[in-house]
Amino acid sequence: MNRPKTRGYHHGDLREALVASGRKLLEEKGVRGFTLRECARRAEVSHAAPAHHFASMDDLLAELAMRGFKELSASMTTESERAGGDGTAQLVGLGVGYMAFAAANPVLFQLMFSREANRLEVAEGASEIRRLQAAAVDAALQSADTQVSGEVRQRMRDFAWATMHGFITLVLEGEIGGRDSSRGLKARGLAALAAMAETVVRSGGR
Repeated sequence: MNRPKTRGYHHGDLREALVASGRKLLEEKGVRGFTLRECARRAEVSHAAPAHHFASMDDLLAELAMRGFKELSASMTTESERAGGDGTAQLVGLGVGYMAFAAANPVLFQLMFSREANRLEVAEGASEIRRLQAAAVDAALQSADTQVSGEVRQRMRDFAWATMHGFITLVLEGEIGGRDSSRGLKARGLAALAAMAETVVRSGGR
């Protein structure tokens, strides 16, 4: 005799199911509409089941943010390598990867760089993005005609990240490109990144 199926603690891979349902819920409802109970319902387990892997809603949000940083790092690295060429081209490619991830995962991206992220203790993920960005700026500055001071180097690292993050954030908030086609918006983004990279190189004396 077959027993009716019931929702409970048993699941093929509960942790991954909760992460998947949590990510979809985050993109649909944002942090304010995010609850463990709803994640459990979507994963088709009891509302108490998530406690086996995530003690609180913050724990699941932290997991989503950390995975987001890994995906962002991979996107930046892939586009930087694809750009090839010198350090300047790779710096632009890095920015392309940064913006592409943000455009594809807007709510997760905003969570990763929000005040909520400070509470979730995901600084390790953000530090890897800073390392990638700093290395790309340093590579672009290697073509400078003169020795670049530490102060200028740091200033350009800040400037490069502010350009990448600022542009895509304004796009996500509808302040830039609201009436542009997808192609036109990409062209504006590339133009901003190219101008940023040119400014970085010129700061080194070229």
